[in-house]
Amino acid sequence: MRNRMRLSWLVVIAGVALSAMSWGEDSGLASSKIPTDRLQQYSDLAVRWMQEYLRVDTTNPPGHEMRAVEFYKKILDEEGIENRVFEYAPGRGDLWARLPATADEKENPASAAKGAAEMGHPRPIILLNHMDVVTSDATHWKVPPFSGEIRDGYIWGRGAQDMKDEGLAQLVVMVMLKREKVALDRDVIFLAVADEEVDDTGTEWFIAHQRDLLENAEFLINEGGENLLENSKVKYVGIDVGEKTTYWLHVVAHGRPGHGSRPNPDSAPNRLVRALNRILAYQTPLRVLPVVDEFLRDMAPSEPPERAAEYRNIKKAIQDKKFQEEVEKDESLNFLLRDTISLTMMGGSEQTNVIPPEAWANLDVRILPGGDPKAVLEAVRRAVNDQNVTVEPWKGEFRVANYSGTDNALFATIRAVSGKYFPGTPVVPHITSGYTENQIYRPLGIVAYGFNPYTATDEEGNTEHGNDERIRVEEVRRGPRILFDVVAGVAGR
Repeated sequence: MRNRMRLSWLVVIAGVALSAMSWGEDSGLASSKIPTDRLQQYSDLAVRWMQEYLRVDTTNPPGHEMRAVEFYKKILDEEGIENRVFEYAPGRGDLWARLPATADEKENPASAAKGAAEMGHPRPIILLNHMDVVTSDATHWKVPPFSGEIRDGYIWGRGAQDMKDEGLAQLVVMVMLKREKVALDRDVIFLAVADEEVDDTGTEWFIAHQRDLLENAEFLINEGGENLLENSKVKYVGIDVGEKTTYWLHVVAHGRPGHGSRPNPDSAPNRLVRALNRILAYQTPLRVLPVVDEFLRDMAPSEPPERAAEYRNIKKAIQDKKFQEEVEKDESLNFLLRDTISLTMMGGSEQTNVIPPEAWANLDVRILPGGDPKAVLEAVRRAVNDQNVTVEPWKGEFRVANYSGTDNALFATIRAVSGKYFPGTPVVPHITSGYTENQIYRPLGIVAYGFNPYTATDEEGNTEHGNDERIRVEEVRRGPRILFDVVAGVAGR
């Protein structure tokens, strides 16, 4: 099995390497000016730091993100990069770092402390990452989740896909910009925050208490986006311009309690099961966002003829019953075209022989931009149609989903850089199924994208929040260089 895995990995790497042959000395990218031996050193650093970072346990809850802050700060201090630490709760904190825009000859270099905008430079770009990771059960992993072990061509560890890999790439970019003395036309801000996976307290605290350090930034790069690898070729480079918003629902069934030895058809657990069956059978309406329409049109040339025709006129296709059934079975398409409902948690009696008076379940509902949560709630209640079952919003304030446009320098730079690394591959705006903190930063007037400098197969991507989370070593070696070229392209002179 291991030999077959290694052979498969080598085939994947060979395919990606061949597809990226054009990024050499004549690419015109910023990294092509860096000597080969130094590029090799940055790649070596990325692998070593990735292993070290994955060994920092920031499982949330409880978080303990100050452990990751210490990891980042040590490197930033050694590199002479300005940084500040904010421990806003015991063991929990954010880290801010900055490379200031290069002062013009006529400017006083000391004025860089004021920020680029005050010196008349373009507004800054922020590299945002979160340091916490979700829980993991080591008994279901092939390697310990916080080992950072290299095996079968992968670096294994919780956070290897979400999102210590991207935080690591951002760190390497900061180091490369500093060491290579890249002349910057705008400030580059590195922001590592706590608690994204649970309550967003890191970002919320930073905006509430240190808003000035964001310097009225113009652009932000965060997690999200997808560079899908199929049959050893990058199928598309997806730039996350928007996300679905989270709307959790709590379902509670009420019934007559009693002894488990005497079955009761109208018990709370029985009512709950019937209600959940009706909810899961319900399908929310299909609708097409402009960004999804654009994405599918761009992807049509790579699809079989019948599917390509559907993608070119998706608004017509969703009226067809057969296509509707296909959408329901296609996880990668279904979430793009409708609000989704997933059953994620259930509870009832604490004893097997006791029929409880209540049984409950939680639903993870994700709503497309422009969707109405009240309409979704009422539709679910109608599907349940049981006066003994309540459905109510669960935890947190609902945020209306937002998205960023694509007519700007950052999107153009990502498209140009991606075209150099993956020639012929569509570079497309994309909606992600999951929530990201881009939703919080866009209302501040910031163009926020999810952009991932790494490629991944479906199998690799699905380890995010799952077992055996991992990333290919060669991706860690190359990914920071791609992000460097993007940042240098939009922030460099």
